Amino acid sequence: MTRIVVVGAGFAGHRTARALSRTLAKERVEIVLLNPTDYFLYLPLLPQVAAGILEPRRVTVSLAHTLPGVRLVLGEATRVDLDGHRVHYTDPEGASRELAYDRLVLAVGSVNKLLPVPGVNEHAHGFRGLPEALYLRDHIVRQVEMAGAAPHTDECGTRSTFVVVGAGYTGTEVAAQGKIFTDELHAQMSRPKGPFGPAWRSPDTRPRWLLLDIAPRVLPELDRQLSETADRVLRARGVEVRTGTSIKEATSDGVLLDDGEFVPTRTLVWCVGVRPDPLVADVGLPLDRGRLRVTAELNVPGHPDVFACGDAAAVPDLTRPLTEDDAGTGAGARNGNGNGNGARYELTPMTAQHATRQGDVAANNVAASLGHGTARPYRHHDLGFAVDLGGVQAAANPLGVPLSGLLAGAVTRGYHLAAMPGNRVRVAADWLLDAALPRQAVQLGLVSSWSVPLDTSSPEVARLPGRSRP
Repeated sequence: MTRIVVVGAGFAGHRTARALSRTLAKERVEIVLLNPTDYFLYLPLLPQVAAGILEPRRVTVSLAHTLPGVRLVLGEATRVDLDGHRVHYTDPEGASRELAYDRLVLAVGSVNKLLPVPGVNEHAHGFRGLPEALYLRDHIVRQVEMAGAAPHTDECGTRSTFVVVGAGYTGTEVAAQGKIFTDELHAQMSRPKGPFGPAWRSPDTRPRWLLLDIAPRVLPELDRQLSETADRVLRARGVEVRTGTSIKEATSDGVLLDDGEFVPTRTLVWCVGVRPDPLVADVGLPLDRGRLRVTAELNVPGHPDVFACGDAAAVPDLTRPLTEDDAGTGAGARNGNGNGNGARYELTPMTAQHATRQGDVAANNVAASLGHGTARPYRHHDLGFAVDLGGVQAAANPLGVPLSGLLAGAVTRGYHLAAMPGNRVRVAADWLLDAALPRQAVQLGLVSSWSVPLDTSSPEVARLPGRSRP
């Protein structure tokens, strides 16, 4: 029986496995999905988990439930033997195992992007997985509660200050949702408590959120109108947006900004971007900006049995050819599809929208390599973007139409419900409850600080209980 091994169950890997199971349902083909967890994580809604809007299980979709006909193997890929057609992996109990394959799809995703800033690796919190979101929620509640009981005003202000570095999708949403969350906690704790008065020491200790980015505006990768909408909402809510600014050093007591200002804080959230999973570099194949070089058909050149998609692959965007000046610098990727077209193109960005659609194309082309259908190149026109800014606020441009406010909020949540492969009713129910009831300000204590280090790709972290590469 022909075996297809898909490594990774993110947006690209999950969609690949699902499309293959449907296309080859009646064929003698075994589809194996290798992943460290038994769920697909819907990353765009993680900020709502950290802000107490959604319960953690809402953003985790069962692989067994959504991928009938696919055999799930729990483990983390450690090495790919291209000559031996095998994937080596470590199972949840630490044993080394291997999987033979006839076709291989690498969709291992990405990890936090680290910069050489002193102290960041030791004191910053990443935001790429469920443990990080759960820990951040507990950490925020803990800091607010400890600020209310702090013996000194300075300590109260330090614990009430939250710094987010990176004003892309994730950082913007974390700051937007986090400000609402801490304001609600502040309001709950400031209510009179019998003869002792409010828990907070003074009105001057309201939660303070800073959003930093070296770029000249928030959401620099998006349309300027969306950026301006998000910036306006954040500032009106009280978030201090500082563009053209980053941090020079992080300590246990705060962060030193590159303009010389020191901001006392116990919370530094690192959202500067992502980089491909280190397994990609370990494969030993040509890379482009750290991602596996592939053709427009998502095939790895020289290895007709290996495909790659999502954040792991440098996929040429056939809708965005490079100019002669750009092509002369070596930027972008060649089509390389064997038809003589050696034109250079920009790379598709590392977004869920591209990863999902690349998964469909990868499944089609894997099936075509087995004699089912015809291979086709990946070609995608953006359908627009949506950024949830908390409450009823959002910024969206579906099909290029700019929206803001309540309408954008409805479109954004409708998009998320449509994009999720499961749990839609449960997510919608949590949204309704959040609109009608106050959030529960309690610490769950499920994740300890040592188990959510920023560098999730190092060998030391990979050996920690419950830790794996995203």
